[in-house]
Amino acid sequence: MNGRSAVRLERLREAIKRNGTLPLAEAAALCDVSEMTVRRDIAASNGAIVSFGGHLVMADNPQFAAAYNLDAQRDQYAKAKQRLCEAVASRIEDGDTVFVDCGTTLMPFCTLLPREMNVTIVTYALNVANAFSQRDMPNMRLVVLGGLYYASSDSFGGQDVTTAIRRLGINKALISAAGVHAEKGASCFHFHEVAPKQAAIEHAERRILVADESKLDVMRAAFFADLADFDTLLTSGDPGRAWRDRMKESDAAKVEVV
Repeated sequence: MNGRSAVRLERLREAIKRNGTLPLAEAAALCDVSEMTVRRDIAASNGAIVSFGGHLVMADNPQFAAAYNLDAQRDQYAKAKQRLCEAVASRIEDGDTVFVDCGTTLMPFCTLLPREMNVTIVTYALNVANAFSQRDMPNMRLVVLGGLYYASSDSFGGQDVTTAIRRLGINKALISAAGVHAEKGASCFHFHEVAPKQAAIEHAERRILVADESKLDVMRAAFFADLADFDTLLTSGDPGRAWRDRMKESDAAKVEVV
């Protein structure tokens, strides 16, 4: 590693430590070099800095996860997710247009709506779409937003997804997160999920963040919303009750525990 590369790496470290992550394009602009040069620099950093979904992160930061495996997540906190989804389902009314986020947290919700309910389900998650498509719900409309498929989260991404969300009249947005942090807000593993989540949050009449207790006090690589952007945070267990007590005096979403 030459001296100029070392100087750039130190500049990148400082920027990442301030912000948590740094987009590759911003890293290149900060160092006044090409993105390829930044990639060569971090390749020479002995793994201290890693590129994750077009963003740079510090490899030794325990709040970031290097990967997300949908199968590994499926059975994590299954009972808590069931209770959370029962609470969510009780908030859905006839005539609602409901955005259902990707991941495994909201999968139990797909089986809980009454058969005769008149509802429109909007999702960019293939697992959610498949689950609803197998329901015998004659008054349900299912809107599946397509784009580039990401197997890691069984979901679609791209400009077409966010454009379609903005055109729909969404009453309620059910948003999942891999991390919920009092100061750093809601975050997820994958950067392609950020734009659909943000579009749904921006355009829905009511925004509900659904996160089991394992997601609290955790920050992941891809930030997508402040907690104040939500009307309600639904969480679980004793950690959830402790979180609710801590957040009572804040301006963030109302915390409800199941």
